[in-house]
This record gives sequence, structure tokens and C-alpha cells, in this order.
Amino acid sequence: MDGKVTLPALQQMKRDGQKIVAVVAYDYQIAQIVDRAAVDIVSVGDSVGVNLWGHRSQLEVTLDQMVLVCQAVRRGVTHALVSCDVPFGPLQEGTDAALRAAIRLVKEGGADLVKLDGASSFPDAVRAVTRAGIPVWAQFGITPHTAFRYGGMTQTAPELATAMKDQLTIEAKLLEETGASLLDFTNSGPVAGAEVVRAVSIPVIGGLGGGPWLDGRVRSVFAAIGYQASAVDDRTRYANVAEIALTAIKAFSDDVRAARQIRGAAPTGQRS
Repeated sequence: MDGKVTLPALQQMKRDGQKIVAVVAYDYQIAQIVDRAAVDIVSVGDSVGVNLWGHRSQLEVTLDQMVLVCQAVRRGVTHALVSCDVPFGPLQEGTDAALRAAIRLVKEGGADLVKLDGASSFPDAVRAVTRAGIPVWAQFGITPHTAFRYGGMTQTAPELATAMKDQLTIEAKLLEETGASLLDFTNSGPVAGAEVVRAVSIPVIGGLGGGPWLDGRVRSVFAAIGYQASAVDDRTRYANVAEIALTAIKAFSDDVRAARQIRGAAPTGQRS
């Protein structure tokens, strides 16, 4: 897509059967790289707490932190749409709190749209945010919490989605009616996913448990390129940055310990 990505352009991509590419990013450098790769959406996820800061849960992430991370990603993106997660808390506190949080992410963070997790449980908040002129990427689908409500994960998530196909389709239509611009369908599976895509006119994108039956896919850059330390011995990624980094730091350490000049060092007086 040439020029700045727009929501009408994404809706046209759905009508034309063109897949939408979304990635999750947390920093300025990665934001510049994915924007150069011409992805359509850069999603600033509250998963930053676990993946970048070592939190035990993404529930620990605050709105102030999301504003800061969104600012960094925004500075690196000129082509793609920037979406930012409303972290856990404001949505659960009520419609007014959710609206205030969304306004901050747009006004201070620079987001083009906000993502609301579990949005089908908060239709009034979705309406309030969209009426304020802020586009919403509404998440719904099969999560551990959803599975617990329906008797636990005795089935796989896609199987559970198939069993709940009618209910999930109703939720998707509700979110479209509340004004959501995009849907994030978690653990859609091929049956419920395809049904929801047909049922709504807005793009349906998915990460975990998604597939080519959706209008597009979203993937964490860290996961895709093997950035996490846990990926050092993993050969299933698009790249293995963790392994490359480990090898590079070992080589750097060897050069320092052997009293050799380090590679790529800036001349004296310049920043390296």
C-alpha cells in the first residue's frame, strides 16, 4: 500500500480479499524497521510488560507506561496505522475511565486507534470511545477466562470456538454495531473465524489461533524474529535474533579479554 495506511483502505482490502499485516512492537528501532517493511498496522501491546520488562503478568502494566511506549513507537512509524492497547483497569472501571484512557493514548501517545481487550463485554465503552472520534480495534474470542466460563479447556480453543460459533458471531456483529473499526478475534479457528469474517463488513484480524481464513494476521515481532532469550535454540522462527545476539556478545567478550580492538567502535569522542 502506497502512502499512509487508512482505515477505509483496510476496509477496501477486506472487500478485495487482500490480507492485512499487523505486528506488535514496543520500541522506536523496531517500529522503524517494521514500517520500512510496509506492514499495515503496528500494535503497541500491553504484552510489553511480560516480553520487555519481565513482569509476571501484563496486568501489571499501567496507562502511564502504555503512553510512554506508544510515544516511542509513534516516532518510528510514518506509513502504518499505530494502535495502542488500553491496559487492564480503565475498561473494567467503567465507560468514563475507558474514554479518558483512550483520549490519553491518542492525545499523548500519538495512537491512531486504540485496542480494547474483551470488548464484547463492554459495548457501552466501545460506543463512547468511537463517538469521541477515536477508532477502536475490538478484541474478543476464546481466552482462558472465556474457556473457564464455559467449563474449562476440555476442548482445544479452536474446538471451543466452533462450539460457540453462533455466540461469537453475535458478539462480532455487536462490536461492529457499536462502531468498532477492526476486530481482533483470538483463537478463532477455521470454522468460527470464517463465519465471523462473512458476518461483518469490518476487517477481522487474529493472532494466536488465527489463520488464513481471517482478513489478516497479527504477530509479535519479538516472537517472529526470535528476540526473546528463550528462542536461543529455537529453529522455528523467521529469524533467531537471540542466537545472533548471543554469538555477537560472546565475540565481543573474547575481543575485550584478548585486548583486541572491538568491532564497529566509534572513533574517540563519538558515541558508539
